[in-house]
Amino acid sequence: MNIEPAAPETKGVTVMLLATIDLGPEIEGMAGRQLRMRKVTIEPGGVFGPLHNHIDRPGTVYILQGTITDHRNGVATDYGPGVGWPEDRNTTHWLENRGSETAVEISVDIVRQA
Repeated sequence: MNIEPAAPETKGVTVMLLATIDLGPEIEGMAGRQLRMRKVTIEPGGVFGPLHNHIDRPGTVYILQGTITDHRNGVATDYGPGVGWPEDRNTTHWLENRGSETAVEISVDIVRQA
């Protein structure tokens, strides 16, 4: 862990939608929401930004490959394969790949339907 730099704009990121499910018919009170699963690839030197929050969009992330640095609350934390983190209403962060290997994560969250 170390001190967090300013949050740059997104670069070197590919997002692939893997699956969605409409939560309205599944759970009372969830009309207009969907459960979404994405594969996010961050190239070396890539940034998944800018600084953003997860108010009204809870989720969780699992790292498949490489190392992703999660910047939040002034702290940079590295996560490698087989670990992840929650993204709740108190999460404000941005991500980057400081390594030399492409990083891949699976991101699952609840979002408002477009």
